[in-house]
Amino acid sequence: QVQLVESGGGLVQAGGSLRLSCLASKSISSITRMGWYRQAPGKERELVAGITIDGGSTNYKDSVKGRFTISRDNAKNTVYLQMNSLKPEDTAVYYCNAVYYYSNFWGQGTQVTVSS
Repeated sequence: QVQLVESGGGLVQAGGSLRLSCLASKSISSITRMGWYRQAPGKERELVAGITIDGGSTNYKDSVKGRFTISRDNAKNTVYLQMNSLKPEDTAVYYCNAVYYYSNFWGQGTQVTVSS
């Protein structure tokens, strides 16, 4: 089992920045992959960014490339999502995800609202 706790969401104006944090209950060096997903009202949950814990490889949704950066701090068991140049269409609940021994674990989500 992996417990994930997100923080850092909030209300920001378009063009602003936020940094989301995801604290894991165990060493993230033992977790295969972590990522950030988001779900807007009436839409399906979608992958925003992912990072492999062993090699540090990353991938991003096309619409956030160049604006969002996913990173990890193994010593703090934390994965971050730095979000810059935010747009109203980035408004959603953001969820942290961990793949551990072929099982998916999710945080409770944190709301990000971008006003125009």
